[in-house]
Amino acid sequence: MTGISLLSEADESAEIRRVWSGLGLPGLVDVHTHFMPNNMLRKVWAYFDALGEGVWPITYRLGEEERVATLRDFGVLHFTALSYPHRPDMAAWLNGWAAEFAHRNPDSLRSATFYPEPEAKDYVAEAIGSGTRIFKAHLQVGAYDPRDPLLTDVWGALADSGTPVVVHCASGPIPGNFTGPEPFAEVLRRHPELTAVIAHAGSPEYTPFLDLVERYDRVHLDTTMAFTPFIERHSPFPRSEFARLREFGDRVLLGTDFPNIPYSYYEQIQSLVRLDLGDDWLRGVLHDNAARLFDLRSGPEAPSSSGRRSRSPG
Repeated sequence: MTGISLLSEADESAEIRRVWSGLGLPGLVDVHTHFMPNNMLRKVWAYFDALGEGVWPITYRLGEEERVATLRDFGVLHFTALSYPHRPDMAAWLNGWAAEFAHRNPDSLRSATFYPEPEAKDYVAEAIGSGTRIFKAHLQVGAYDPRDPLLTDVWGALADSGTPVVVHCASGPIPGNFTGPEPFAEVLRRHPELTAVIAHAGSPEYTPFLDLVERYDRVHLDTTMAFTPFIERHSPFPRSEFARLREFGDRVLLGTDFPNIPYSYYEQIQSLVRLDLGDDWLRGVLHDNAARLFDLRSGPEAPSSSGRRSRSPG
């Protein structure tokens, strides 16, 4: 079990809103949330359930509309619908679904993905041309080498267009054949203008991924699960790197992994507050950095929703 008690839905929304409003922000921008076809999401949840009772409870095991309403209740102005294929002939289908999701939910940044296959360069170019704002690459689940020649044109198109790509390339929670800093570092050497967002702040290889942030001006980190008690107990962020985390704070973006997290959304926000890196740093992470990266125009107030949610007992 995580050992973290969950707030009631009303209290959680109020506490999250208290954080961002106290900083003078209009709301939050979360660049790492997951919306995908229901049959695929059920398989993701089944994977976590199979780890054993209480190991990784899905806190927000809700229907799609309730999940969207939950984020809006928290004051999330913009979020993503990241999905990821684990075999060929999946990515184009997922991209079509994500485009429809963004049409239904304009506050979602239109998202897409890819896989090393001959068609990838064409459907990625089509997705960029039709308005996709962000891509996801998951090297651990996809079990592919980011240096695969079938992805050369994909990385090139993303770099040329400036379209950000969230890349799960670190070795947490389970190492893969192509995770760790070196395979993706080679991609960056070939495509130094790539706008990459390293998922999970590079956990557990925080230092070498911070090296990439320092070396390449368009490499970012997202905070997904990082700094939370759940992660800190086995992959603690090194205290020696707090100075660089502050120095490159303009390239740190809020990410959460919602809804597939084993604790409350508020716990992720509080974990960032507890770092005590200053209000300017926190404003950037929670909103301003992503607003600048995606050229977002947020209104004076975050949207609210009357949608009701009933949280999983996990």
